[in-house]
Amino acid sequence: MSNNSSLTPEQAEWIQAQPLFFNATAPLSSTGHINLSPRGLDTLRIVDSGHIVILDLTGSGNETAAHLAENGRVTLMFCAFEGKPRVLRVYGQGEVIRPRHPDWSNLRALFLPELAGVRQLFRLRVTRIKTSCGFGVPMMKFLRQRDDLLKWANDKGKEGLDRFQRKHNLRSLDDLPAPE
Repeated sequence: MSNNSSLTPEQAEWIQAQPLFFNATAPLSSTGHINLSPRGLDTLRIVDSGHIVILDLTGSGNETAAHLAENGRVTLMFCAFEGKPRVLRVYGQGEVIRPRHPDWSNLRALFLPELAGVRQLFRLRVTRIKTSCGFGVPMMKFLRQRDDLLKWANDKGKEGLDRFQRKHNLRSLDDLPAPE
């Protein structure tokens, strides 16, 4: 087990090889809802040992963005479902990068241009890394990424996605505003 404030090259390589990760955020309010989101589709890039960027695709809610805008706290969790057991958590401070942000073009260029439904980016500054055994995580075989979200976004088109985001992505479950 380790406990550092920056990613080692080995950890970075292992993270990039994982087909699935989870991000968790929460509002400051003790009565607010904690959000935990599974993520795949090659939407994570490690910029350096202290910074990670996540490409956020349009979804049913926008909790991560609302929580990051309010307080910046985020935790990422990666699990080994194949091979040697391992769990790695990245704790950090995050910010939402929308298309009008000056860093948008450079950060967006880290990802495949054809991914449909891109909504925003999350830039994380790593504050702590924690690994644990993962002995209780089941062994599972990765088959492939699902493409349902990408097909859904392609079918909606730009105008349909804009309408969907205005209807479903402007406020969190706890009525916090998400950046526009």
